[in-house]
Amino acid sequence: MPKDHGIGASSKRREDKRFLTGRGRYTDDINLAGQAYAVFVRSQVAHGKLNGVDTAAAEAMPGVIRVFTGADFEGVGGLPCGWQVTDRHGEPMQEPGHPVLAQGKVRHVGDPIAVVVAETEDQARDAAEAVDPDIEELDPVLDMKAALADGAPRVHDDLSSNLCYDWGFVEENREAVNAAFEAAHHVTTLELVNQRLIPNAMEPRVAVGDFNPATEDSTLYTTSQNPHVIRLLMGAFVLGIPEHKLRVVAPDVGGGFGSKIFHYAEEAFCTFAAKAIRRPVKWTCTRSEAFISDAHGRDHVTKIELALDAEANFTALRTETYANMGAYLSTFAPSIPTWLHGTLMAGNYKTPLIYVNVKAVFTNTVPVDAYRGAGRPEATFQLERVIDKAARELGMDPVDLRRKNFVTEFPYATPVAVEYDTGDYNATMDKLLEMIDLSGFEARLAESKARGRLRGLGINCYIEACGIAPSQLVGQLGARAGLYESATVRVNATGGLVVMTGSHSHGQGHETTFAQVVADMIGIGEDMVEIVHGDTANTPMGMGTYGSRSLAVGGSAMVRATEKIIAKAKKIAAHLMEAAPEDIELKDGQFTVAGTDKSVAWGDVTLAAYVPHNYPLEDIEPGLEETAFYDPNNFTYPAGAYACEVEVDPETGKVDVVSFAAADDFGNIVNPMIVSGQVHGGIAQGIGQALLESAVFDEYGQLLSGSYMDYAMPRADDVPFYAVDHSCATPCTHNPLGVKGCGEAGAIGSPPAVVNAVVDALQRAGHTSVTHIDMPLTPSRVWAAMQG
Repeated sequence: MPKDHGIGASSKRREDKRFLTGRGRYTDDINLAGQAYAVFVRSQVAHGKLNGVDTAAAEAMPGVIRVFTGADFEGVGGLPCGWQVTDRHGEPMQEPGHPVLAQGKVRHVGDPIAVVVAETEDQARDAAEAVDPDIEELDPVLDMKAALADGAPRVHDDLSSNLCYDWGFVEENREAVNAAFEAAHHVTTLELVNQRLIPNAMEPRVAVGDFNPATEDSTLYTTSQNPHVIRLLMGAFVLGIPEHKLRVVAPDVGGGFGSKIFHYAEEAFCTFAAKAIRRPVKWTCTRSEAFISDAHGRDHVTKIELALDAEANFTALRTETYANMGAYLSTFAPSIPTWLHGTLMAGNYKTPLIYVNVKAVFTNTVPVDAYRGAGRPEATFQLERVIDKAARELGMDPVDLRRKNFVTEFPYATPVAVEYDTGDYNATMDKLLEMIDLSGFEARLAESKARGRLRGLGINCYIEACGIAPSQLVGQLGARAGLYESATVRVNATGGLVVMTGSHSHGQGHETTFAQVVADMIGIGEDMVEIVHGDTANTPMGMGTYGSRSLAVGGSAMVRATEKIIAKAKKIAAHLMEAAPEDIELKDGQFTVAGTDKSVAWGDVTLAAYVPHNYPLEDIEPGLEETAFYDPNNFTYPAGAYACEVEVDPETGKVDVVSFAAADDFGNIVNPMIVSGQVHGGIAQGIGQALLESAVFDEYGQLLSGSYMDYAMPRADDVPFYAVDHSCATPCTHNPLGVKGCGEAGAIGSPPAVVNAVVDALQRAGHTSVTHIDMPLTPSRVWAAMQG
């Protein structure tokens, strides 16, 4: 019978009440007394020499307070990159400067050149049109391979080339991998594109800067997934503000998907400008502006090869990838195609030898960084597509080929530096096949054929490394920050708790699930637990929310802090009941002495903690408040098997996803309803990538897909009702909750399932030459593939 409260219960999301009734407080809802408004002037060319900026006309317009240019930021630090990658030759990556406002050059359409600050937003917008930048247009470099050719225009003149790094992993495996291919019975090769995507959270980015002249304190209100990291980066590396003089607040945030992890120029500008003009400064991004200012995702071009022996065992894998960095290095950009991608190339399989090569390239395009899944979707897509192709070449069932090569013994050390602690890939595959009624597929195929439609079935697996950690390891890999998490648990005298966390919620339901965890440990109602996040002034230092880490890392910090609370409360209860602390048990909000009927309620103990009449203060100090930091010793490894059925219209090439099933292993589940919702959302994004979404630039570097008229976001009728299951759970062995991540899984596992299904439909219809179609599988691409 399902639980009705605590861990394992589908408790309704408590935060939804304020969202559904219009009581959410987003950054754009924040308006401060005396507030001025900022509008950015952005480059309309992809590459050019910036000879100067004429601001005279704009400065004379009504309401204009000041016009800022790059000259105002000379001597101010540029936006920092948070991860350094060392190439396969032992050299550090090329790391160009990233000014807050363009200095000397513009490097992509949307590069900020100047900012008008005025009394009203309309006045600022009008004046921005009067700012006249003098730009000598240069040839842009857009194609990654062309960018590396001799004589290609350089995005950054102070760099030796457009190559950020040439990374090899594991470099010492390279020759052994090549030898394995020479000896292989069969080799499958596939060249593919993982196209550039544009994150589109419901809420565009907003920044409000404030400065208090009396205290010299700066405050930034921003749409961020990790306010503490923004404070660290912006304060220490850009504006030189001591952390104790800088407060960063991220209130309710309407989605992020990775694009709100990073420190952006607009945040630094509003903080800087507020101090400069001694007034609050607010910037609200328009949707069109977001397309050319928010970090994009994916954008890989890859060749992948799989070697097999005569019994169809995988013997080696090698890939060569070109990864687009865009014009600058965004906060975590270098790590995405390397450590978050290369370390997942083993997938669910026991391939003994793997070599991954990644060339990261600067181009005159919007910077690229983490987008839901961040490197893991790219790895999964490559691997699951080449396995499907290999199965067809060998005449094997794709499921059988996968099963033959599954990892079955745990822990399992992969050849790409990670160790899977638990998993059961056969169990998730068994569950998936049960869910999709595989035996009934032929009947469904015949029914589709009778209606003139082609039907296909795509199946694939995935594994991801999430709960990114541990700090020591990622530090050795180039991370410039620790990746722990923190929590402070404060118990009030009447028994209610306030939990302050460094994690941040922007749609995940933390206020519900975190409360379930703490309440379950004590045995009290979830309504007695309040979750506080998003404000550096009243939460402990934490690394924020991304990479499916909040429960595995942030939740574990809460468990550790709550354990400290319980340990101290047991001492107080022991004094109250004249017993030994080791004999005290806590269950359902009652402290009892083991083996007796003596008991005292949670609320009585918490009151005694603040009114210490009944125990000696020399033994126990008053109060109940504890802080804990949790730095995990490994990633968590959720895994699963996905299946997609499609129908293809042979006349037009249009693809309809008619069913989708997901069997996931997320370890222990805190709130099944929220987990299912996370998977639903991820699958929708994956289907969007597979069929619809693509960022397209023309030869001049102009973004052709710069609005919802041209960038095809998935709508309700593009996705089916999903069948999801997460009953095949193998708990994580190294965090106290036994949980794994769930937030990105749907976006990782779904794109190859859709593409596999479409290729299967065409193959069944006799188009045997169609072995791959690059995403998005638009009607025109599918139709063209059918024409040969």
